[in-house]
Amino acid sequence: MNAQESGLLLERVFERMVSANKDNDNDHMDFDEWEWPVGVALFALFKYYRFTDKQRYLDFMVSWFDRQLDKGLPPKNVNSVAPLLTLAHIYELTGNERYLATCREWADWIIDGMPRTQEGGLQHITIIADNEEQLWDDTLFMTVLFLAKMGEILDRNDYREEAEYQFLLHIKYLADPASGLWYHGWTFDGRHNFGKTLWARGNCWYTAGVVEYLEISGVSGAVQRHLRQTLETQVKQLVKLQEPDGMWHTLLADPASYVETSATAGFGFGILKGVRKGYLDASYFEAGKKAAEAVISHIGEDGTVAQVSYGTAIGMNDQHYKDIPICPTAYGQALTMMILTEAIEIG
Repeated sequence: MNAQESGLLLERVFERMVSANKDNDNDHMDFDEWEWPVGVALFALFKYYRFTDKQRYLDFMVSWFDRQLDKGLPPKNVNSVAPLLTLAHIYELTGNERYLATCREWADWIIDGMPRTQEGGLQHITIIADNEEQLWDDTLFMTVLFLAKMGEILDRNDYREEAEYQFLLHIKYLADPASGLWYHGWTFDGRHNFGKTLWARGNCWYTAGVVEYLEISGVSGAVQRHLRQTLETQVKQLVKLQEPDGMWHTLLADPASYVETSATAGFGFGILKGVRKGYLDASYFEAGKKAAEAVISHIGEDGTVAQVSYGTAIGMNDQHYKDIPICPTAYGQALTMMILTEAIEIG
């Protein structure tokens, strides 16, 4: 599939997402909601706009953000930060001071107001629960990438250092030293990794997030080396667990669990971008390419991405993750858009 075909497929996946029937209980997509799945999709759309210069997509994003700001943003939490990563990039394009003011307010909240765990971790607070003393791997992509971006925009070393620290702290408590794969979460209340489950989508937030962080932040020296080594250790194990068709199981080391598209898309994106940017050895390219082909095979004629697991809170055993239903979701569409941007790059 060439770059043009990948772009047309990305547009189909995007259009399916924005045209979803919000009243359909089996259709878990709502592009009017300021939340993390839409945040990931907007970031993928921004990447696509940069490739194509198609004005309609920039206009869509500007209109979407203006409408959201006019009606008022939701309460601040890990997941509601996610759309701001794209807003920060849109600010750089437009110079709209309203966008900058919003981004600055939320970045300051992350520094001064966001609940912390022991050792200063960003507590995984969501609209549903405070999750006291808990670190989740999603936080790096949903919140820390935005903070790192604002550090560059505003030349704020405190933002930069906090983003750097959060990556290091999450690696300390979530990366399994035996396998290199990641646990879903850690709690300082009892000091454990819950069920020690090696859940695929949770893992992919590091794979996809760290390549963005390395590019956004320009972090160097020993910290860059540590982040890249952590990525390579993870990917080395992922390659061993990848199915011949390019997919990964929702429980990475359990072939009895179902294969899952959103995680496969996140892994494929991170691997392909990691190779392209020189963060990973070129020998991993084929694994990323196989992942892209597998994800594409799960896109329906109408743009619906199949074989995606529903939202998943931390569980205390593997069965919790096996029991999560499969259904179309906004983040399934969004992560598919992310890997398609890399398919365009390798064209």
